Amino acid sequence: MVKELDCRKMDCPAPVLETKKCLESEALSHIRVLLDNDAAIENVSRFLTYAGFEVGVESDGTMSVVEGTRDQAATVKLAPGPTGQSACGPAPSQKNAPVKIMVMAASNTLGVGDDELGAKLMINFIKTLKEMGKDLWRLVFVNHGVTLATVDSAVLGELHELEESGVTILVCGTCLSHLNLMEKKAIGQTTNMLDIVTAMQLADKVINL
Repeated sequence: MVKELDCRKMDCPAPVLETKKCLESEALSHIRVLLDNDAAIENVSRFLTYAGFEVGVESDGTMSVVEGTRDQAATVKLAPGPTGQSACGPAPSQKNAPVKIMVMAASNTLGVGDDELGAKLMINFIKTLKEMGKDLWRLVFVNHGVTLATVDSAVLGELHELEESGVTILVCGTCLSHLNLMEKKAIGQTTNMLDIVTAMQLADKVINL
């Protein structure tokens, strides 16, 4: 059965929220979302990808359809847990699947007090993330944490290794612009707060720094 949502004449984030609401109420393996603006197409496509769907987009010039499909065996309801994180664990056929852990760094130092010590601790922390293996699903930089993803970063080499191993690195575009660092970004996908919040909801666990 295909679920179809008509989200035309809606500005973001409304189409994403409507899609999310639908996935929370039903365990779907096939969904079609009707859209009429580029921002909605991009954000709904990204959301469905995060939720484990294979995504395709069709357009006839006046309307676009974002279509998502996923294996029925892997289909679970998307619902927030008691702590605000996703309550949807692995389906029975995916018991050995990695836990989806998201690490969000809002600072370029760890702890308070001595900034030099804090910087050293953060550098060591980022290096240690490699030991998490496949459980590390997203690494997100916001606020002053975005400086860690620039050309001057002391951990740029480690971040490249993480990205090459399959970790998705997200960097807040608003923060980069505010700090005049957009041209210095050296790694990761420039993203927005809607995508970051969506990733938080889909993660099994979120670690905030």
